[in-house]
Amino acid sequence: MMKKVSVLFVCMGNICRSPTAQGVFEQLVQSQGLAEHIAIDSAGTHAYHIGNPPDQRSQVAAQNRGLDLSGQRARRVESPDFERFDYILAMDRSNLEDLQHLARQEQLERIHLFMRFATRWHVDEVPDPYYGGGSGFERVLDMVEDAAAGLLEHIRRNHL
Repeated sequence: MMKKVSVLFVCMGNICRSPTAQGVFEQLVQSQGLAEHIAIDSAGTHAYHIGNPPDQRSQVAAQNRGLDLSGQRARRVESPDFERFDYILAMDRSNLEDLQHLARQEQLERIHLFMRFATRWHVDEVPDPYYGGGSGFERVLDMVEDAAAGLLEHIRRNHL
C-alpha cells in the first residue's frame, strides 16, 4: 500500500486563506478519486482564532462555489506537523518565514509558498482578505483554485 501524501495549508489565523485552500483542495482531490491517497489539513502560524470556524465571508464565498467550510476549526501549527506533512504550504512570505523559523533544518524542504504551484497567476502570495471587501475573498478563491490544480498535478507526477 502506498503511503498517503499529506498537505498542510498555512496562513496567519487559519480562518480565511488556509481553510479556503483546504476546502478547494479537498473537493478537487475527491473529484479525482484520490481522497484515499492524499491527506489534507490547514493551520495558522498564530493562535488568534483557535477553535473558531472559518471567517463567515470565506464560508459564503466558498458556498457560492459549492464548497462547505463550516466543519473546519482553526488550529495553530505544532512541531509534529513538520514531520507529519510532506507539503507545508504558506500563503505568503511572512507565514513562510514563520514556518521556516519553527522547522528544523532537515524539514525546510517541505515548506513552500503555495502559489509556486499556480499556472495562471504569476504572484508569490495569496493576499489576506480579512480587512478588505468581499471581492478579496473571490480573488483568494480564484488564486487558490489555480494553485490547487497545479499542486495536484505536481503530486500526481511525483507521488502517485
